[in-house]
Amino acid sequence: MKKFINDIDSVMRESLSGLVEAHPGLLRVEFEPTFVARAERASKKVALLSGGGSGHEPLHAGFVGRGMLDAACAGQVFTSPTPDQMLAAAAATHSDRGVLFIVKNYSGDLMNFQIASEMLDLENATVLVNDDVAVENSKHTTGRRGVAGTLMVEKMVGAAAEAGAALLECKAVGDRVNAATASMGVAFTSCTVPAAGRTTFDIDADEMEVGVGIHGEPGRRREKIKPAGLIVDDLLGAILADLKPESGREVLLHVNGFGGTPLMELYLLYHCAAERLRAQGLNPVRSLVGNYTTALEMAGASLTVTLLDDEMKTLWDAPVHTAALRW
Repeated sequence: MKKFINDIDSVMRESLSGLVEAHPGLLRVEFEPTFVARAERASKKVALLSGGGSGHEPLHAGFVGRGMLDAACAGQVFTSPTPDQMLAAAAATHSDRGVLFIVKNYSGDLMNFQIASEMLDLENATVLVNDDVAVENSKHTTGRRGVAGTLMVEKMVGAAAEAGAALLECKAVGDRVNAATASMGVAFTSCTVPAAGRTTFDIDADEMEVGVGIHGEPGRRREKIKPAGLIVDDLLGAILADLKPESGREVLLHVNGFGGTPLMELYLLYHCAAERLRAQGLNPVRSLVGNYTTALEMAGASLTVTLLDDEMKTLWDAPVHTAALRW
């Protein structure tokens, strides 16, 4: 295992410390229990909280800031954060307008966020993100997994909350964005969890895992690597079969890297995917390309399509200032 590490047990703490030190005035971090929050508590808005296992950076802590999350709770690598983290983050960020949890559909996250919701002595609600069309069930989740589409939900709900929307209005936005979003990914390599010290799965040099999860869990099938355009056809085929968009629909196209794929290849994927969407009568009017929902150093990428309407375009375009997104 070759990684920049001092001590396996301190990886998350040192990484979060570095994130906050690199963005003074924007973020702060608390430990015991651990969460990252805005440097200054926002007022007169619904508090948005998310989180999950480390190893997916910049998700979620990289999206804490104006126009997105108020706090993010980080677990150890690929391990859910605990309810006490969520309760502490809620207490530190709420402004008496309620707390909205944005939760990826993984068993550990679901259980711990639900416990926190039941224990929290504040009005709260939950948006469950389940955009992954690769599988209906896996050993890591109940139903469809929450993957790169989480960013679309956090961005648009964040804009609504920043504009003063009420708790249930924010939840309605999140549920609507999630329902309009579908993702699927492919991996060329596995990743190495520091505590394990070896790759999560073995794969031959000429193979790819189609429909891989963001923890390295298996997808629909394993097959030989083929040209990028054919890979895009497979991924978009599954995505569009799920969304069933009508011709002429405007969409957001997100090409997400898993951490080990260069931008040159991600933009090539965007080119192929945008061409195919237009050939299907769809219009990609918003875009995002880069490593945003990663799986440590895994080589691979995912495509996400969100069906847009005028309100969603306005929410996507709203100003945002976080460590990972700024416009």
